[in-house]
Amino acid sequence: MLDPGGSDTRGLLSMGTNYMNDKGFLTSDSRPPPYFQKRNTVKELLMMKRQKWNCSQDSNNVEHKFKIAKSEAFSPDISPHLFEPPTQVNSNMMNEYAPENGHITRQQVQCPALQEQVSPTSEVNMTLFHWQIQQATRRVGGMSPELLNAQDGDGDTCLHIAVAQGKRALAYVLATNMARCGSLDTKEHNGQTALQIAAAANQHLIVQDLLTHGAQINTRDLWGRSPLHVCAEKGHFLSLQSIWKTLMKSGQPIDVEMLNYDGLTPLHAAVMSHNSVVKELRHLENPCLYMTKEMVQRKQTYVECIKILLLMGASIGSKDLKSGRTCLHMAAEEANVELFNILLDQPTSLSIVNVKTFSGNTALHVVSSLQNHKSQVEAVKLLMRKGADPGTRNFENELPSQLTPEGLTGEKVRQILKGKYCHA
Repeated sequence: MLDPGGSDTRGLLSMGTNYMNDKGFLTSDSRPPPYFQKRNTVKELLMMKRQKWNCSQDSNNVEHKFKIAKSEAFSPDISPHLFEPPTQVNSNMMNEYAPENGHITRQQVQCPALQEQVSPTSEVNMTLFHWQIQQATRRVGGMSPELLNAQDGDGDTCLHIAVAQGKRALAYVLATNMARCGSLDTKEHNGQTALQIAAAANQHLIVQDLLTHGAQINTRDLWGRSPLHVCAEKGHFLSLQSIWKTLMKSGQPIDVEMLNYDGLTPLHAAVMSHNSVVKELRHLENPCLYMTKEMVQRKQTYVECIKILLLMGASIGSKDLKSGRTCLHMAAEEANVELFNILLDQPTSLSIVNVKTFSGNTALHVVSSLQNHKSQVEAVKLLMRKGADPGTRNFENELPSQLTPEGLTGEKVRQILKGKYCHA
């Protein structure tokens, strides 16, 4: 579905070639299924329906009151075909099956009573998401297991496509049925489950729904990435937050120390992604205000991911498999003072501040060897205050002071390493 960079290399409508026709058979067509096409915006459709209903009410001198559905569950990508005039629902039945906090449980979706037409009432108490689920259930709720699990040439199921397009209600119904079949974690050709697609697309509400249905979090794609790695690499902190909060309630264990095939944990990935933005921002020549603001916002998304991963129990002392670097070593490579303040504020920071890589270098070695970096002096000061040992030698018998650059910056660093100006 998605390549390692997160781009869709084949288009999100590839499943348009496989869909169920009116007779329930799987057909092939170059056009996407009707419920994947988009004609009008949702706002336009709702306004048209309201005008139609108002005209009907005026002619019959009948006054009906409709509560406006909650908009927070609304996705602009929802297919307009899901927004046909809703069937009038009995208020007593709606009170019995009303969703809590804007969400609907699996039992409510499965309830056949919600799909029956009943007599009109004076008031409908239903969220928009609840109503969307009703419409999606009528269209695809009766799909056979063979059609649910059918995969196209790229290995995508209908659920993969619905998730990638952000069709939450449709994905909810498909996930409900696939969970019954035990195929919720079906992988496409890149080894990605629907949950990994949702994480890559930052569909945090769909992430929550899939986990509630029982999707597994500790799965790998072809690059060895779990959904946590994907969120960390892309700065998708809302999806990461959904994973954390949902699994805290369900009790499903999370492997926050899982290594991808590059030997990195999700926390490593988030730190390195933050470093990349810092480096890019530093090398920009005369950046415009908009570009600067956009990059600062990107940095903040990675900061949020790092904080959430630390709350989930990620260790700042874990080493990558290639060079033995910890998160401190990685932050030191860019003299990343912002991350130093976060990482060194952890309770375990004192025990890992002098941890060595496979070549024997500490974070102080790494930051001292930078060539006249703008924030180098401040980074060295911070490490010294937090217990970094300037007398530690690497496997080439070098002290951090022997690695400092020439010039004014290097002289300042050497003075700090001698214990001067550390608290200035």
